[in-house]
Amino acid sequence: MNSKSSHSGFTVVCVEQGISRAHIVKAKLESAGIPVLLDYESAGPAIGIIVDGLGRVRILVPSDRADEARSLLAPGG
Repeated sequence: MNSKSSHSGFTVVCVEQGISRAHIVKAKLESAGIPVLLDYESAGPAIGIIVDGLGRVRILVPSDRADEARSLLAPGG
């Protein structure tokens, strides 16, 4: 997974397939006090397509919280 982001100061910690799954991850991270940005192609959710990368949602957190976020998202985290 490419963790580089076009959002300065933010790092990609995971990629989910579909906006609903991404919102679940976002809620988990935010409940731990970690700010989250969701980065996705707007056409996917608008027309309900989740194939060929259109449904892919990148979950970004501040770079200084990336390790903490990955730890929370790891199995058993």
